[in-house]
Amino acid sequence: MEPALSALARPKRARRIAACTALVLSAGMLLAAPASADATPAPHRTVTERPTSSTGLRPTLTLPKHTARKQKAAAAEGAGGAAVAAKPRADFDDDGYSDLIYRTYDAELLISPSTADQAHAFEIPGKAPDVHKDVIPVGDQTGDGVADVLTLSPYGSLSFHAGMSAAGTGNSTWTGKGWQIYNKVLSPGDLTGDGRSDLLARTPAGELYLYAATGNTAASPFSARVLIGKGWGAYDQLIGANDVTGDGIADLYGRTVSGELYFYTGTGSTAAPFTDPDHVGRGWKIYNQVIGVDDLNGDGRGDLLGRAVNGDVYVYLATGTGGELATRVAGGTGMNVASLIAGTGGAPDYGKSDLLGLDSEGTLWAYWSLNNGKLSPRARWSDVGGWKGAKPVGASSLKETTLASLLEVFDGGLYNYTYMDSVHRMSSAWGSYNVTVGPGDLTGDGKGDVLTRDTDGYLYIHPGNGTGSGFDARIRVGGGWNAYNMIIGAGDFTGDGRTDVVARDSAGVLKMYRGTGDKYKPFQSPFPVGRGWNTYTKLAAPGDLTGDGKADLVGVDRNGSLYLYISNGSGQFAAPVRLGGGWNTYSILN
Repeated sequence: MEPALSALARPKRARRIAACTALVLSAGMLLAAPASADATPAPHRTVTERPTSSTGLRPTLTLPKHTARKQKAAAAEGAGGAAVAAKPRADFDDDGYSDLIYRTYDAELLISPSTADQAHAFEIPGKAPDVHKDVIPVGDQTGDGVADVLTLSPYGSLSFHAGMSAAGTGNSTWTGKGWQIYNKVLSPGDLTGDGRSDLLARTPAGELYLYAATGNTAASPFSARVLIGKGWGAYDQLIGANDVTGDGIADLYGRTVSGELYFYTGTGSTAAPFTDPDHVGRGWKIYNQVIGVDDLNGDGRGDLLGRAVNGDVYVYLATGTGGELATRVAGGTGMNVASLIAGTGGAPDYGKSDLLGLDSEGTLWAYWSLNNGKLSPRARWSDVGGWKGAKPVGASSLKETTLASLLEVFDGGLYNYTYMDSVHRMSSAWGSYNVTVGPGDLTGDGKGDVLTRDTDGYLYIHPGNGTGSGFDARIRVGGGWNAYNMIIGAGDFTGDGRTDVVARDSAGVLKMYRGTGDKYKPFQSPFPVGRGWNTYTKLAAPGDLTGDGKADLVGVDRNGSLYLYISNGSGQFAAPVRLGGGWNTYSILN
């Protein structure tokens, strides 16, 4: 079904919990003696918000200087019929070059202008930064000489923001619904030759569609979609680099899970916008994000950046020969602070990049992803001993925010500590369930859902209502799930943008259940990930720890060592990496 293009709606800004106060300690340190507490958990516990650890952290970028003659953007052909440089998609300081927009892991939206040495805040009107699933620069669509952006919400709202500046602001003029059916929406630049940046959208099944820009940004900025082709799910990243060949038409790169890079030359035709692909490189698996940044050096051709897992940035300049790229050069460090980079080619992760631990004394602790395969120092999330005997559940967000939801099963009820500014009872009929998991959206509407298993082994979906206040009527998935001693999930393990779960049986076999997006049949038939997983006393799904948009796993062995399993995007995991010891201090980890 094609997304509807409807009138603008402005949701209220999401509000966070409590004041921003926490102790930051490292794993393995001795804990203070717990305060005396009743053995029966209280339904209203003290919780503090995650501290802002990325405040002041800025990447150090050393991008090419604009040594070549700057070519002003134009939609028409130059003198003598020669094509001129394509307009940059993210030029917010009006110097003819694109700027870099990113969001930190503390949900701070920043811009790194090409005319400045330091990044600063970038405000998009209408919503808080932690609500955007993706930010898509589309250049000047209105003809006023100022760049515009699109924002995509997890619930499928695509919103147009006109007249943005280097400081942000601008006007919200249009919103269309239903875009959650795609696992990637991007703007590679002008594909049709009219000077406006167009959209590409890919379904989890691998169908790629073109939405041509119309120029009517107030009512209908994009035409009805046109199917480009099928099989595009072969790429875990689609990278629009604007005009790479110098003909004024946008081009596209695709990277496979194995790291092969292919180039699609733009044709200017709406019916067939790309030529057949050319293989232009291998070894690109070393990057968790490949970023199309338009023209970096002033030669009029689009270039690429590659971000390594450790946050290092490398520059690849176009050579002018098809999609061939020059040998990489170092372009900076510290880019792992960015959880979202506007215009990148990967399907964006959303909803949970945290790990929650309840220690043996009843104190609640939180860790979060540093986007480099490592976890932050732990932060105390409760009074000492204040959660003794409780059953906390760290869930993918149940409202429109990038922050994880903190739930508790207590006295037959389910409570949400991240709803508005106080604890909220979501259900009073939770006593029959022995498993509660918040893996993300299982029903295809973009809203976070919860899975439960009852004592008879039946699995249920509780569709979230999008606010964290409650659920729609539960849906029974099926029986026999008591064969598993662990069921976990947080996001997409398999690279198609849909939420998956994994389950471990008593023999130690871990099985992958791929999500379908169909609430009545939410999983495909399982396939084995591997054996020997009963070596771990605890398994947890923290979401994406490596910055590639795919969910990862962690396990704690009998010695208390924590191991990271990085998803390879096909439903399997790389060899485990030890992150540290002392993790047997936790009675619950999720």
